[in-house]
Amino acid sequence: MNILVINGFEEHRDANGQLNHRLFTEYVRQLKTQHNICVSFATEYQRADEINKWLWADLIIIQCPIYWFNVPGKLKSYFDDVFAYGIFYGLDYTKYGQGGRLIGKKFMLSTTWNAPESAFNDNNEFFNGMRVVDILMPTIKALEFVGVAPWSRDGVIAYHDVIHNPQFELYLSQQAQFIDEVNA
Repeated sequence: MNILVINGFEEHRDANGQLNHRLFTEYVRQLKTQHNICVSFATEYQRADEINKWLWADLIIIQCPIYWFNVPGKLKSYFDDVFAYGIFYGLDYTKYGQGGRLIGKKFMLSTTWNAPESAFNDNNEFFNGMRVVDILMPTIKALEFVGVAPWSRDGVIAYHDVIHNPQFELYLSQQAQFIDEVNA
């Protein structure tokens, strides 16, 4: 399988990116033993190269922190730049959202959150029962618009409470489960 692993980290004054970098590195290290791997960085890329990487890939893994309930700005700008009209999507559809040209490809959003997992239960008044996937829906829909489908049911892995209560072994265990699925 051809796998593109994108590091969506953007420098932030309140986050050093160590966990994001570790997870990104582990995806590459562990998956390259059985798959063809290509890497990208949302902060530094050439558009033509990125377009070709997306066309080449069967699976796109996007590793990024969540800042203010969204992907980092540079990752959003990366999508805006790389998702080329006529290559990734077009207006040749019968229903809105069905003009994606990357059909058959899969994505996984691997995200780090400072919010604890308990914040997403039905009793939390802030999220009011919203799930991580609900908050990431604009990014998920952008990927689906160009034809890329979720790897799993919702296409999201969320690592929680990464600043206040980091649990690196738990995160690596969660990541290993996904890597095992890919390698199966």
